[in-house]
Amino acid sequence: MVELGTIGALALSVFSSVSIVVCNKYLISNLGFHFATTLTCAHMAVTAAFLHLARMMRWFEPKAMELRPLIIFSTISGISIGFLNLSLGLNSVGFYQMTKLAIIPCTVTLQSLFYGKRFGFMVKVALGVLLGGVGVATVTDLQLNFMGSLMSLCAVATTCISQIWTNTLQKRFSISSTQLLYNSAPYQALVMLVVGPLLDNALTGSTVLEFEYTNTVVAFALMSCLIAICVNFSTFLVIGKCDAVTYQVLGHVKTMLVLGFGFVVLQNPFMWRNIGGIAIALVGMVAYGIYEQKDQEMQKLQAAKQEAKEDPEKGVPLLAHSNADLSARSTSKP
Repeated sequence: MVELGTIGALALSVFSSVSIVVCNKYLISNLGFHFATTLTCAHMAVTAAFLHLARMMRWFEPKAMELRPLIIFSTISGISIGFLNLSLGLNSVGFYQMTKLAIIPCTVTLQSLFYGKRFGFMVKVALGVLLGGVGVATVTDLQLNFMGSLMSLCAVATTCISQIWTNTLQKRFSISSTQLLYNSAPYQALVMLVVGPLLDNALTGSTVLEFEYTNTVVAFALMSCLIAICVNFSTFLVIGKCDAVTYQVLGHVKTMLVLGFGFVVLQNPFMWRNIGGIAIALVGMVAYGIYEQKDQEMQKLQAAKQEAKEDPEKGVPLLAHSNADLSARSTSKP
């Protein structure tokens, strides 16, 4: 059975991610604040400040990590966001969606080749159905160009590595998602502080310092930063409890929910292809959850059998103790 903590992490991730998409959509589309990478820097800085306050309030105990892997992880995570924004800026929306779809098969390949993780046939089929549904619902035009394709390739690679490392570092250093986020958030904010203004200037032709702020813009930017605390926390929590592939599946579920929100609440125009794609994606998502759970149970069973095979005398001490008791009782009889 799925643990309640995992369900809570998934629910928090979905709710916070959909909320921040709606908030950022209004901030960018309606208020004209197009500095997405710099806004991400603010997200990480606010998250780091919140976690520092939480540590001072003793809400959690920090745990040290080796500096070198921490800096590498933080740098790759920050750069991956930059590449994703460059991919969106240099490509059509359809090709950007294809870039996001490519993250799952790339993650599956990396985990299979370098981390020994095995994915069952039905899990792969379910992932294929999910990706097909998302593709049908979201991908429109596919306009290719060399630089945009190169940025997309870099975005896929760095995002996969970053998400795999999120899970790997938690296990390697025996730390929680909160402890890893506490250690990495300041470095990620620093990376984004360097990358963000340069990238936003390249994509928009201006910087955050040149933007004319209003009270509404400031209010929505602050709201976005506060929601980002939940987004960042739930991201590390989900990947720590599950894996990078499950997190990507969840990401596509969020995309379907945002599309559905736009169709139902915002009355966005749609075609039946969109609705059909959403339905196919949801079928794939449910199938993935079922078969992934079965695979995990099978792997646990095989691991237990292997352990018993390698250590056949594991259950002997209790038997020996029982035999000794019987022997003692027999010899104590008159």
